Parts: sequence; C-alpha cells; structure tokens
Amino acid sequence: MKPIPAGALLLPLMLLAGCASAPKATTGSPAPAGTTVAGVAQAEAEPEAVADVAPVPANGQELPPRPAATEPESGEPALAGAPEAAGEAAAEFDPQGPTEAEEDFAALYGTPADAGPGARLAYDPWEPMNRRIHAFNNVVDRTVARPVARAYVKVVPEPVRLGVGNFFDNLASPVTFLNQLLQGRPRDAVQTLGRFVVNTTLGIGGIFDPASDLKMKRRNEDFGQTLGIWGWRQSRYVELPFFGPRTVRDVFGLAGDMPLSATRQVERDRYRFALQGAQLVDRRAALLAIDSMRENAVDEYAMIRDAWMQRRQYQIEADRRGGRKGEGEDDLPDYLRDERDPTLPVDAMPIPGT
Repeated sequence: MKPIPAGALLLPLMLLAGCASAPKATTGSPAPAGTTVAGVAQAEAEPEAVADVAPVPANGQELPPRPAATEPESGEPALAGAPEAAGEAAAEFDPQGPTEAEEDFAALYGTPADAGPGARLAYDPWEPMNRRIHAFNNVVDRTVARPVARAYVKVVPEPVRLGVGNFFDNLASPVTFLNQLLQGRPRDAVQTLGRFVVNTTLGIGGIFDPASDLKMKRRNEDFGQTLGIWGWRQSRYVELPFFGPRTVRDVFGLAGDMPLSATRQVERDRYRFALQGAQLVDRRAALLAIDSMRENAVDEYAMIRDAWMQRRQYQIEADRRGGRKGEGEDDLPDYLRDERDPTLPVDAMPIPGT
C-alpha cells in the first residue's frame, strides 16, 4: 500500500476546522399550523418590547438611565386615541359653518349658542343707580300709566285701538326711512317710504293699514340702531326716568331722532301734548300682556334689562345681516320677527317748548 501524501490530508482537515469554528444560526421552533397573520404581526412587534430591557453595565461602569418616553411637543395624541381626537377635531371645525338655528341664537343673544352663561350677561356697571331709577319708574307706572292703560283697553273698542296704533306707527315712518338710508339699506328705505305714502293716502292718515295687505312690511328703525350698524356694537345699560331701558348708545340715538319726530313739529303745546299723551297710553296698553310675567319674576329689574338688551342686540344684528345679504329680514324665522316696538319713543314724552 502506498503511503497517503500529507498534502492530501491537509485540505480536508482545514475544511473541518473551518466548519467547527463558524457561528451557529439560531433557529426557532416551527410555527404551529394554526398561526395567523395577526400572530406573525405580533411576533414582528415583539422586538420593541425587547428594547425596554435595561442595558447591562460594561467594565463595572453604570450606564446612564434611559430617558422617559414623552409625548410630542405639538400635543398630538397617541395613536390609540386618534379616533376620539379626530371626532373632537371634527366637532370643532365644521366646514359648513354654523347652522341657521345657531345664527338665530347669536343674533338674538349676541353670543354663540355654546357660550357660557356668564358670556351673555348685560353690561351694567351702573346697576345700583339703574335699580333706583327702575323703582321710581315702577311707582309712576303702577300709580298712573297702568291704571290709565287698563281703563283705555276696557272702554275703547279694539278696532279703534288698532287704528290709533296704526296712526302712530305711520307717523314714525319718516324716522325709519332716514335711518334705513343711513344704514345703507336703500331697498328697505324705498319700501318704508312707499308704505308711508300708501297708508297716509289710502289709509286715511295712517288709521288703516292697506300697505300690509300689499305685502309692504312694517319696520322700526332709530338712530341708536344706526350707530350700532356703524360700529358701536356694545354699550353699557342705563335706565332713564320715564323713558325706561336704554343704552348709552341709544341716549345719543334719542338726540339724533328728536329733531326728526313728526309729533314734535306741532307748534302748539296743547295739541302736541294731546298727541303725545295718546301715544303714551297706546304704547302702555300694548305692554299689558307682560304685566303678569313681570309680577312673577324673581328679579323684575334683571328680567326687563336682559330681555330688552337681547331684543336690542337682535334688532342690530338683523339689520347687519339684512344689509350684508340685501334681503332685509326675509331670511329670519317668524319667531324672531317683530312688528311694533314696545320701547317708549322719544317723540312720546311731553316736553314743553320743543
């Protein structure tokens, strides 16, 4: 037998040594037959949990602690809360804007429907003084104005009372016409002027109201509303002796409307006082329906103040919306419309020498 050369054995030995020194690959147990895709995804997500294991110190040196996980500075919620956050964001941002009911609420109260109760309080820094004047006005009303108004309603037939009211409403049309022009509402002003002409001629001095049958709407405007349209939106509340609820803005409005009053153009005091007295009685008779509500109110002053301020805010907002849309009050619901202004007009106060 021939001896095997040493070189022939050297190559196999080197291959065996290389195989012995190579690192062994870690193999896991085969996945069971019922493993689903969700299980595979969970297995793929497990390395994130492994990352939370504390590191092993090297060479006896203590490693710094791992920084705690913090939320992004932008305040974005975690992925788990994304549906709830998306719902809240959708509620806060409505691409269609406020609904018609929300616009009506804001027009009536001057604030959005979701505003807190404190946001709708009237601006009344002079409340102590206003309450004393309100008490004085109540004494005058209970001793003079209300008894006369009740006697007027009891004695005078309703058709006659309706004609008296129409007459004084017609006399206020020139003031409304001029203020509508100042507010930039020429279409409404033309309709008010046409209503005045029709009722003065066909309605026999305004006693009858044929203009309403012709779909010519009755509107009431004053210089206080005009100042509100011009930008004086918020004003403090003040109650005047005999005149009742007003704001500082409306006090200036009284001064603007006074020279335009048709009643004040009557030179003789005797006739002018008779007209103004009849207007006072007619206006107070229109308010008899709310006497029971006033008597049952916990705080009558606050009720009258808030109701008057809310109505005034609505009048100004309705004018602003009408001026912007060019549709007057046609786009407002019926329950927010009014025809007769219960506020005591400036031309109804008997002031001598005017």
